[in-house]
Amino acid sequence: MPIALLALIGCAISTYLALYQYGVLHSVWDPIFGDGSHKVLTSAISRMLPVSDASLGAAAYLVEAVLELSGGRSRWHDRPWIVVLLGLTAAVLAVTGVVLVIAQPILTGTFCTLCLTSAALSWLIAALVSTEVRAALRRVAELRRDGRSLAAAVRGER
Repeated sequence: MPIALLALIGCAISTYLALYQYGVLHSVWDPIFGDGSHKVLTSAISRMLPVSDASLGAAAYLVEAVLELSGGRSRWHDRPWIVVLLGLTAAVLAVTGVVLVIAQPILTGTFCTLCLTSAALSWLIAALVSTEVRAALRRVAELRRDGRSLAAAVRGER
């Protein structure tokens, strides 16, 4: 539940930033870097895709929350595919966070407070899910050693 809550907080932050990028909000809150958020959120990197990069982040965080709430306590054993998808989603968000944190000062000369907060949430979530992901991957390897196909092992079929 705590990981799902963190993912929903990340979704809320990203949604707020996306609303600014789409012009729904006319200003963006940044208590540390002043107009840094404006510079980052309107930079060339933020416009590289046909949709707002923050909206993609919001969608990814929402997927992360849904996956975190799916499958029950023994999903690593019974449905490892859910955990593997959660791990992949968390990894993509964490790597994206690293890239964006590095790119912000290089491309804009400043930072965005909420963007940094989102990146930190991504890293924290990735760290928190890593233990379960390792357990699910060990389970898949165990099922493979027992002769299951990769597809059957990932589905957790016995």
